[in-house]
Amino acid sequence: MRVATGCEGTEGGVRSTGDGLPPGGPFATDGALARTAPGGPAGAADAAAERIGYRGPTACAATGITYRQLDYWARTGLVEPSVRPAYGSGTQRLYSFRDVVVLKIVKRLLDTGVALQNIRTAVQHLRSVGPSELTRMTLMSDGATVYECTSPDEVVDLLQGGQGVFGIAVGVVWRDVESALSQMHGERVDTGETLIGHNPADELARRRSNRAV
Repeated sequence: MRVATGCEGTEGGVRSTGDGLPPGGPFATDGALARTAPGGPAGAADAAAERIGYRGPTACAATGITYRQLDYWARTGLVEPSVRPAYGSGTQRLYSFRDVVVLKIVKRLLDTGVALQNIRTAVQHLRSVGPSELTRMTLMSDGATVYECTSPDEVVDLLQGGQGVFGIAVGVVWRDVESALSQMHGERVDTGETLIGHNPADELARRRSNRAV
């Protein structure tokens, strides 16, 4: 079991907070965490999705957050747009599909009372893993610490240990965001073309088809 946030010590194989050890969290140094190799199949698909951007109002509509929240999270570095930041008057932030997924997860964690510091650590971890691992992940929390589970057995272990009060299945959030964005406008980063009723999966399929010709 790998812990997603608030993890500064280890007890019984499960990391926890508040044991007085130096801060730092496990994600920056935990070599056991799986990574999707750049240029691999999942990495290539993710890179293609990153070429599609969504403006702030679209990201808000797909996730249920306010524009004020979106702006504050971007300015404080909680969830910054990875496609295009705002740089000067008149520029529009562009969020990737993965950014929008992370925004929705952050909203759910905040709604359940998880501390912002722990959410920041979770966001760093969510950005560090490949899309195939991300969609298999379940985040569990007792309201303070956030744990990453990658199997049903790990979820059961947390619940039996009293460490899981609620859970977020990232794959479900991924599909919810994909469905919401399919009814909204996206923007191709390379051409600026507006994509109406764009489904991120459609763009990936189109690119794969073009490569196969």
